[in-house]
Amino acid sequence: MAVKRVSPKEADQLMKEEGYVYLDVRSIPEFDAGHPAGAYNVPLLHQAPSGMRPNGEFMPVVTAVFPKESKLVLGCRSGNRSLRAAEALLSAGYADVVDQRAGFGGARNPFGQVEEPGWQDSGLPTALEAEPGRAYEALLARKNG
Repeated sequence: MAVKRVSPKEADQLMKEEGYVYLDVRSIPEFDAGHPAGAYNVPLLHQAPSGMRPNGEFMPVVTAVFPKESKLVLGCRSGNRSLRAAEALLSAGYADVVDQRAGFGGARNPFGQVEEPGWQDSGLPTALEAEPGRAYEALLARKNG
């Protein structure tokens, strides 16, 4: 099953009009530096001294927090991690999952030029603080609680 991919503005519209929630799959430091307002954070990868490493708790946390009938918009920095996460969720039985193209920071070509503006450059609402219960630590605690 192919992942449906939408623009940042289409993602915002799905959230406002159809009850989708934004699941940011970037690392905790990336999320803390700015994210779509109201987003949940479950990193697909964690930052480590040697680079990015897989988060073995990604799927267990998502399935503990979001029922399979949840409507999810997945986003990351540029659209690569969120596409991988969306494919994994679809394979796990989630049906209403869409990937937000261009992520938070925009899709870039090999020369670093923006090819498609991301959430932030599209002028959509952003935040620096997670809403209560939506930061990764809180979501991980719900899985373990």
